[in-house]
Amino acid sequence: MIENIKWFKQSGFLFDGTSNVYIDPWDIPAGYPKADIILITHAHADHFDISTIRNLAHKDTQIVAPHDVSIELKMEGCNVIKVGPEETQNILGINIEVFPAYNLNKSYHPRNNNWVGYIIDINGKRYYHAGDTDHIPEMSNIKCDVALLPIGGTYTMDVKEAVEAASVINPKLAVPMHYGFVVGKKEDGDMFKQKSTVPVELMLPIVSFER
Repeated sequence: MIENIKWFKQSGFLFDGTSNVYIDPWDIPAGYPKADIILITHAHADHFDISTIRNLAHKDTQIVAPHDVSIELKMEGCNVIKVGPEETQNILGINIEVFPAYNLNKSYHPRNNNWVGYIIDINGKRYYHAGDTDHIPEMSNIKCDVALLPIGGTYTMDVKEAVEAASVINPKLAVPMHYGFVVGKKEDGDMFKQKSTVPVELMLPIVSFER
């Protein structure tokens, strides 16, 4: 289910196929295909990297982003679709559902910022990219085949919280992200896999772990 996915670092992914879909591309090495669709979850620099977006975008690239990010992208002359939680878009035949992403008891990702995660339908599978979030109540409504979940702690869920979230979402496969770079250690992925009650696959980032 993840053969068509590349993990670069942190929360940056490429879903390659008929359309190339990037989520939160950050510091992407040269040589990867131009983007047909780019999804941005929120405004922090390790998720919204305008220089990488410039490198990946072509004149027809569609960029989906929350309100504050969309304003900056419009100033850059990008093709932007502004979204908020609970909205749905269909771009190039790919269905995109937008979910909230926020912290419950810390201030890094306030709920009223309306930052987001996404579910995308590709090749008959539903992929949930949680963005930067804690284990929030809305996760009980998520139906997906693959869940990409942050586990690094500090700004997002830690391993324990991510295990609880995965159990509630109950995907066919969980994939940890947002660890081994700014926060969290490489070993957190192993711990998540050991403790999870759902199947887990650990992806190796294209950019080597830093922690």
